[in-house]
Amino acid sequence: MKSIVVFGSTGQLANELRDISKLKKKYHFHFISRNEVNFQSEVEIKNYFTNLLPKDTFGIINAVAYTAVDLAESEIVTAKSINTVAPGIISEKCNQHGIKFVHISTDFVFDGQKCTSYHETDTKNPLSVYGKTKSEGEDLVLQNDKNAIIIRTSWVYSKYGKNFLKTILRLASERQEISVVEDQIGSPTWANDLAQVSLEAIDSSQAGIFHFSNEGVASWYDFAYEIVSQAKKNCKVKPIPSLSYPTPARRPSFSVLNKTKIRNSFQFQNYHWKDRIPLVLSELN
Repeated sequence: MKSIVVFGSTGQLANELRDISKLKKKYHFHFISRNEVNFQSEVEIKNYFTNLLPKDTFGIINAVAYTAVDLAESEIVTAKSINTVAPGIISEKCNQHGIKFVHISTDFVFDGQKCTSYHETDTKNPLSVYGKTKSEGEDLVLQNDKNAIIIRTSWVYSKYGKNFLKTILRLASERQEISVVEDQIGSPTWANDLAQVSLEAIDSSQAGIFHFSNEGVASWYDFAYEIVSQAKKNCKVKPIPSLSYPTPARRPSFSVLNKTKIRNSFQFQNYHWKDRIPLVLSELN
């Protein structure tokens, strides 16, 4: 049985991949935690490929990322080592070993100045340290491994870890009113759908950059309102401008990803973001 190695074991994507792996008997999955490999260490990453990589490995999914967008502004070295340097080394080693590499990236590589959805070929111009380190990581992956796949995604949520949906549910249980920004526009993505697409990608002969999120467009206010409404929480959701909620890191005001390319390249069914919220709510209950 061939093996798929997943770098990362505690994040949203890794956890959803683990759930799927229990149902998919086609492959043997290995989930590598940061305790097993320090992804800030070039030596440890290279040592994994030299001494620890399962011999039957045909694909690697990189689900490790530094995603604390605001904290990254002050932890530049850490963000760069995980988001830029590590993917560069992994892609180089995957190329050397003939292993299919799927790397997850972000809508934050764009500046949000467009008013139509972003294509894979649109010019990148990240506004934050997080976005910049992810963008530079993409560049190294493409430079080192012409067979690699990069999946840019956005606004990921699930029953696992820390994410917007779980934060809104908690706040809606604690307060009678919550304020959420209404002038940042994107598309929510259920991590389980991202996991399914990642496995489609690793099984394919495709290469290059692809965009994936769930269907539909939302502001953070829209997303919060829908969560509160579907969860039947007795809490008012109030829309506010981003200026009323200043953050250390700048965020794109519009980062909707165009999914035409991935729809034409892979066999999967995508769903509107509103239709995925009930699944997560039922899992949490």
